[in-house]
Amino acid sequence: MNSPRDISQDKPLLWLMAVACGLCAGANYYCQPLIHSIQQYFNVPESQVALTVTFAQVSYALGLLLIVPIGDMVNKTKFIPLLMFFAAIGLFICAFAINLPMLWLGTSIVGLFSVAAQVLIPLATMAVKPEKTGEVIGFLMSGLLVGLLLSTSLAGLVSNLFHWKLIYALSGIFTLILAFLLKSRLPYVMSFKMSYPQVFKSMGLLLQQERRLILRSLIGGFVFAAMSILFSTIALLLTSKTYQLPDVLVGVIPLIGVFGALSTQYVGKLADQGYTTVLTWSGCAIMAVSWYFLYLGGHSLISYILGYGLINLGLAVVHSSNQNIIFRIRPDAKSRINSIYMTMYFIGGACGSALGVYAWHHGGWSMSCLVGILLVLAAAVFALIDLLSCNKPLSPHETFQP
Repeated sequence: MNSPRDISQDKPLLWLMAVACGLCAGANYYCQPLIHSIQQYFNVPESQVALTVTFAQVSYALGLLLIVPIGDMVNKTKFIPLLMFFAAIGLFICAFAINLPMLWLGTSIVGLFSVAAQVLIPLATMAVKPEKTGEVIGFLMSGLLVGLLLSTSLAGLVSNLFHWKLIYALSGIFTLILAFLLKSRLPYVMSFKMSYPQVFKSMGLLLQQERRLILRSLIGGFVFAAMSILFSTIALLLTSKTYQLPDVLVGVIPLIGVFGALSTQYVGKLADQGYTTVLTWSGCAIMAVSWYFLYLGGHSLISYILGYGLINLGLAVVHSSNQNIIFRIRPDAKSRINSIYMTMYFIGGACGSALGVYAWHHGGWSMSCLVGILLVLAAAVFALIDLLSCNKPLSPHETFQP
């Protein structure tokens, strides 16, 4: 069997893949700052428009669970551009929507197929030398996280300057261009012959056999839950009587997280050198400290901004360490492993968002911060279990020792 070429030195391809990750991931978040504009355009209750965010989240979760695992059984060089093509179709449906149900349809299609980014990352790990895995993951994750952070700001800016539909049209065009460019440049890697039902049977076996996958998925889920509290409360806090900031500034503040997102490639290099345990604990510590500054941010905007930047940095450190570990567990099941990890990751995010709103309404900002720090501590508990369990390999398939 021929090994795929090493793409770690192919900088133009890595940049294309990173931009594709950011564009695909960010496309699922355009609707969040556009709720008011969409409500005015279709003249429907805002509560109905808010369901667009739910459709985006649920469809993305379904894509992670049902589509990403297929990456292990098909030719990824054709599969990834195909997913991006369908995501672009969904974006165009949103751009030309004549009513709210049509927007829901387009949003659901975008969410379902924008998981192309979660197939790209496992592909990259199969086309680099093992000692470069973390560095390449970190680079692609930088693109993905920057795309997430920029998506809401760009959507709001384009909506204010032109029209809310334009961001969907432009994104659809760029997605098609990237799909075309990647189709001829992505490296071919061997797929594994299995049926669709066998894919899910094997995922069940992975959960039974690979304890470390479960532990790292729980760590990821809890830290993303802690971060997601801010997603659901940032507008509540910053538009309250304390700050009364306009929507434009509320959308700009999260851009401080770009610095954390850009750190992932350097974190990946350290992870390649075997420092995943140190990085995990460092990331949890940074997130814990961030909640102290976020708590002070209830009355100090500077403290809030500092805390927001720190929590993004901590999340990036933990997430990159997790991915460096899980992709080394079973080289023959990377897409399925990523599907399990990312599904639990986004379940954590959804729960964190809901807990944030609940805490806000039952105890204000102080209660939200308390829930946030408790979620970080829960992640630290599972990190400790992972550390104690890693004195010996957890299964005959595990190939990586921290």
